Amino acid sequence: MKTLWAPWRMEYILEAKEDKSEGCIFCKKPGEKNNRKNLIVFKAHYCFVMLNKYPYNNGHVMIIPYIHVADPLLLDDKTLLEVQHTINKSIRVLRQTIEPHGLNIGMNLGRTAGAGIDDHVHWHLVPRWNGDTNFMPVISETKVLSEALDKTWSKLNRAFKNLE
Repeated sequence: MKTLWAPWRMEYILEAKEDKSEGCIFCKKPGEKNNRKNLIVFKAHYCFVMLNKYPYNNGHVMIIPYIHVADPLLLDDKTLLEVQHTINKSIRVLRQTIEPHGLNIGMNLGRTAGAGIDDHVHWHLVPRWNGDTNFMPVISETKVLSEALDKTWSKLNRAFKNLE
């Protein structure tokens, strides 16, 4: 058997075990001053865009309303409208910067549906490329990401600023 080393995954494993009493990261992170460290690439009035720290693909972002609710039915119309506009901006930015062949857009409502953070609603945009599903995830349950998060953050943050 061959070994594929992925030491950065230990952070994910340890974070998953941490006590969640520290509060919601989607509520805390936008109030902190370091957007780069917190992977926030864009802030609007009612929502923000954040890179997924444990992405399925390069450029995997989340659109997150500032209000802490678990169900999109609890969001007001202003927030929902801005979320949709921000999703559209994110599509433009991803197409301009990393040129995916397609995008998966959606949300996981509840832990059973796959939500890692199930008490704060958020939407996922996952860039996809022809051939991005290969033997690694299928046979070895391993995903290869070709760009560091910090480099992706720089590209996306710059592109969002250019849209304004």
